[in-house]
Amino acid sequence: MHLLLVEDDTMLAEAVCDAARQIAWTVDHVGDAQSARLALVDHVYEAVLLDLGLPGDSGLTVLRALRGRYDVTPVLILTARGQLSERIQGLDAGADDYLVKPFQVDELWARVRAVMRRSQGKVVPVHTYGDISLDRSKRAVTRAGVRVALSAHEYRTLLALLERPGHVVTRDHLEDVVYGNTTAIESNTIAVFIHQLRRKLGEHLITTVHGQGYMIGEAKP
Repeated sequence: MHLLLVEDDTMLAEAVCDAARQIAWTVDHVGDAQSARLALVDHVYEAVLLDLGLPGDSGLTVLRALRGRYDVTPVLILTARGQLSERIQGLDAGADDYLVKPFQVDELWARVRAVMRRSQGKVVPVHTYGDISLDRSKRAVTRAGVRVALSAHEYRTLLALLERPGHVVTRDHLEDVVYGNTTAIESNTIAVFIHQLRRKLGEHLITTVHGQGYMIGEAKP
């Protein structure tokens, strides 16, 4: 299990990371919203443990950005804010569960396992084109039944294209899906991801529509 912990309380974060190591789980820890957004752009996690009161910005902003990129990674909110209105706000923003501090680590792990089970039971679309298949519930891509390893950036680029087969997806939209508003983006970054996808999945899978963007499949009216 590979988790992301977004928590600015260093002592609590160390306790959670230590407890995770005891059950052979891996936890990446960041302490502010900007670092969380960058981690979620650069990596794929099995679940996110998210504090709301973070330096610089709210954890809700991180959560909304994640869901805005069509990312269905389970999110468990950890916070001292236990009011009903705040719990509703977090769940409406896309959280899968809510745990109020202070809490017992055993309950935390039980809730993580529960949100993982629920996420695996959700009906999540499997996108296919030819012999290419992308399973969003498993975050897995296969070609002719053989799994293909993609980076987090390549995966999100492919997903954005497969969600609109036959339609041009602009570079600006791809940048927003892949990066959100986390950082400055070099002008050729998306082109690099497209090149890698063609190398791994077939040169003719993605068509470049000059001056507009990229497309999978035949153009639809």
